[in-house]
Amino acid sequence: MPRLTSSLPQIRFFFLFYFYIPCLVFLCSLSHVAESQIQDQELQVLLKLRQSWQDPSSLAHWVASNSSSHCTWPEIICEDGSITELNLVYLNINYSIPPFICDLKNLTKLDVSYNNIPGEFPTVLYNCSKLVYLDLSQNYFEGPIPSDIDRMADLQVLILSATSFSFDIPASIARLQRLRILHLNQSEYNGTYPEEIFGLSNLEELSLAYNDKFAPSQLPWNFTALKKLRFFSMPQTNLFGGIPETVSNMEALECLNLGANPLTGKIPGSIFALRNLSELYMYRTNLSGSIPQAVTAMKLSVIHLSYNNLTGNIPEDFGKLENLSCLNLQYNQLSGGIPEGIGRLPALSDVRLSNNNLSGTIPPDFGKFSPLRRFAVAFNNLSGALPEQLCHGSTLFGLAVMDNNLHGELPESLGNCSTLSVVMLNNNGFTGNVPGGLWMSPNLTALILSGNGLTGELPKELSPNLTRIEMSNNRFFGKIPSTVSSWTKLVVLDASNNLLSGTVPTELTELTSLTTLLLGQNELSENLPTAIVSWNTLNALNLSHNQLSGQIPRKIGLLPVLTQLDLSENQLSGLIPPEIGQLNLNILNLSSNRLSGRIPNELEIAVYDASFLNNPGLCATNSFMRLNVCNSQSHRLSKSSLTNLTLIVLLAIAVAMFVLMVAIFTIRAFREKRDEYDSTSEQTLFQSSNFSKSNVLSGLEKHNMIRSGRSGKVHNIIENHSGDAVVVKIISN
Repeated sequence: MPRLTSSLPQIRFFFLFYFYIPCLVFLCSLSHVAESQIQDQELQVLLKLRQSWQDPSSLAHWVASNSSSHCTWPEIICEDGSITELNLVYLNINYSIPPFICDLKNLTKLDVSYNNIPGEFPTVLYNCSKLVYLDLSQNYFEGPIPSDIDRMADLQVLILSATSFSFDIPASIARLQRLRILHLNQSEYNGTYPEEIFGLSNLEELSLAYNDKFAPSQLPWNFTALKKLRFFSMPQTNLFGGIPETVSNMEALECLNLGANPLTGKIPGSIFALRNLSELYMYRTNLSGSIPQAVTAMKLSVIHLSYNNLTGNIPEDFGKLENLSCLNLQYNQLSGGIPEGIGRLPALSDVRLSNNNLSGTIPPDFGKFSPLRRFAVAFNNLSGALPEQLCHGSTLFGLAVMDNNLHGELPESLGNCSTLSVVMLNNNGFTGNVPGGLWMSPNLTALILSGNGLTGELPKELSPNLTRIEMSNNRFFGKIPSTVSSWTKLVVLDASNNLLSGTVPTELTELTSLTTLLLGQNELSENLPTAIVSWNTLNALNLSHNQLSGQIPRKIGLLPVLTQLDLSENQLSGLIPPEIGQLNLNILNLSSNRLSGRIPNELEIAVYDASFLNNPGLCATNSFMRLNVCNSQSHRLSKSSLTNLTLIVLLAIAVAMFVLMVAIFTIRAFREKRDEYDSTSEQTLFQSSNFSKSNVLSGLEKHNMIRSGRSGKVHNIIENHSGDAVVVKIISN
């Protein structure tokens, strides 16, 4: 027996060494061979996939290699050497999904979102027997979701968002009992959705959002029975009616979005008791009444209740929500003050309370304890000063407090806020200077200061990104700096109704992006710049109510897109350039100047009948223009009339000179001829005769005259002795 006992360890060692270990090695080698064969097969499937999709450049790295496995490619996830996931997102795939994709026998996840895949729902995926995750979103799939989609019985995640699937959502989807996530948002469904979806007890996320072609419906009675639902989104789906109080049963709910629906009634108080709720979106509905004042949903980070008919006060309990980052209550009818505690919330970054009836002062701690990014309280009845620390965290990019009763000087901290992009302070009672650094804030694109009592001179330098300055109805003074040419991105400049003086500098015409220039009601003087360098985008120019003089520059009439021109109430003189008549103007006002001459023909239309008033020197050919009527005796002639008159005068002068020269030559010839005769009616013998002078003189008797005319008298004289006769003409002098 002892000998038998001592031999047992030897037997065990023999068995382990000569039988078990070789079997284990053999099995491992078989497993390795099988794994290698699977990898080779799957590699060929991938290469075939790339080829069927016409070798997109995004898959250029899909090539066989001895040095690395396809499991290392970024789109591939493998388990035990076999492909389980394909993440083919943003790869610019433009062709359909081929059936051999299901030769990847262990494929559990397929994500082809954000491509350009066309065609109907790929039913070839029915053969992917292990598929539990399918994302076809952001593609060009169309047609109906197949009624036999429940053949994919193991699906747990189905995402078909942002496609062109249409018709009704089939009831067969509700037979996918293992579904945890179902996203069918933003498609072309033009029918209904099956209420049976709300019976999928395992659902954790359900989104039917932005399907505005759904038939109008109420919230299903059983939707609050989804105990595991964390994310529920149905904005813009034509929901109507009220929100049931039983929403409190959805204890797992973290995000509720029912915005942009014609819902009515009040906000259930039970919503603000959901202990896991972090995001609440009920914007653009017809909800009314007050916001529930008791708030115990302490995880709330987003409250978005804008564009409703809510009344009453902002709950004081909102000031206890230490996770709150976004509070959007704008466009309601809320009244009362802003709770002080809200200003001290540590996570608050986005405050939008505009367009209500809020009153009182703005809590001074806003920005002091949290990194504010947006602060909008415009169009209320708030008073007092702006909080000093709004940009304490150097993150503020949007500030909108216009149309309140705020006053005092602007906080100096705004001048050190480099993140600011849009600042709208208009229509308040702010006074003093604009903080110097604000003009130069590097990211500033719009600065709206109109309707205050602000003062100071225009800065010589501006933020390089500033496109819009509105500073009308203040008390800014001084000259427009010549450095205005460096404001290269400026699109709108409205500085009307201030105390600006000096000239309109030529450098202002160098702004190539300018569309609107409003400098009316200032103290600008002297001539307008005749050289307009680059106003090819300008469509509105108002320089009215200044002291400008000289002529209207001809180049204003050459601005290609100008539609509004107001130069009224100045001291401009001379003719209206005919080029102005070539503009396609919606608004034209040149009244109350010293302009003269005839207005261009193109402007003699009824729409401009009040555009030229109080210019005594102007005239028009039509009486309806409310100007003097131009006529032939009028000395108020247009430039074209003066040109015609000049031509006529020159022609008349030429004719007169020609007649005068002809007269001069005629008189000179006559005088030369007359000099040949005696100035005292001397008789001239035209042929030799025996008559003596005494014979002729004695014969000049009345009875011998045979003819008398303008040039003289003709006598026929006969010599008595010889009988000869002679005719004598006496030429009058």
